[in-house]
Amino acid sequence: MKDIRVGVIGCGYWGPNLIRNFNENQHTSLTHVCDLDRHRVDRIKLRYPHVSTTADYRQLLKDSSVDAIAIATPVSTHYHLVKEALEAGKHVLVEKPFTSTAREAERLVNLAVKKGVVLLVDHTFVYTGAVRDIRRRIDASELGELYYFDSVRVNLGLFQRDVNVVWDLAPHDLSIMDYLVGEEPVSVAATGTAHTPGGFEDVAYLTLKFKGSLIAHFHVNWMSPVKIRKIIIGGSKKMVVFDDLDPGEKVKIYDKGISLTKPTRNSIYQSLVQYRIGDMYAPAIDMKEALNIEVEHFADCINNGTPPLTGGEAGLRVVRILEAADRSLKKGGSKVRI
Repeated sequence: MKDIRVGVIGCGYWGPNLIRNFNENQHTSLTHVCDLDRHRVDRIKLRYPHVSTTADYRQLLKDSSVDAIAIATPVSTHYHLVKEALEAGKHVLVEKPFTSTAREAERLVNLAVKKGVVLLVDHTFVYTGAVRDIRRRIDASELGELYYFDSVRVNLGLFQRDVNVVWDLAPHDLSIMDYLVGEEPVSVAATGTAHTPGGFEDVAYLTLKFKGSLIAHFHVNWMSPVKIRKIIIGGSKKMVVFDDLDPGEKVKIYDKGISLTKPTRNSIYQSLVQYRIGDMYAPAIDMKEALNIEVEHFADCINNGTPPLTGGEAGLRVVRILEAADRSLKKGGSKVRI
């Protein structure tokens, strides 16, 4: 039964994907769409003639029949749009990154609790079959103690006008790390540079440290000749490679690593490190569209009170890292506490 009436604000790059999934979901009914660009709205109207369209988002907020709002607009607009939607008593799904500052994110998290509504941040990759499979293996201690999290997300373009490459690309992998590691980093050191006059950083490197020996590294780049979307996670027992661009084997599990041996009187001068070279296997991965699963989860949170997997708190944790990374960039790569 389609018992949740949804309005979508923003019909640019990501908005049409939200519109399609909310329209097709068994629990949600797409009723309203809003965008300042009339041509975008007209195209949506042609495909979904039953939907009411407008250039004024306040019409969606004032309509008592609308239960939930999905926001797919530039990050600079998120705080005010989400705030007004929450104050109107609407459940909210908002595109990543959550907000421009951690302070804004904290206020929205508190407001959602006060209003008793669902606030879900669109960390889409958390809902992919690949990431969920890796999480199950970590929870089952299959990887052992986590040693490192290494991420590369590079391509040629698309240069953004309002944010640097860190805010554009890193939220994807930061949200994956946040979900898989289950521990907050204590510091970040970020270096980067801009290759266009007066532009934002288009190449950047982030290094995150945790309380223990775990370390995470992120390479984001708008100027790469090739497109790479790869994460490597090293553990004491096994290692994992997640290649999002590999259509057949997105996740590969390697039974490789090192073992430390205690020296004996006869082998005191020999290496204490022994290498373990085992098999590699690629598990079958659920290929269902991640956004489809996310929208279903959003509906479940609304109808049954299920805690959001990527709620405002998850969005806040990612924004804290992004904000600290910006401070480190401005300090030439100095370590900044999160």
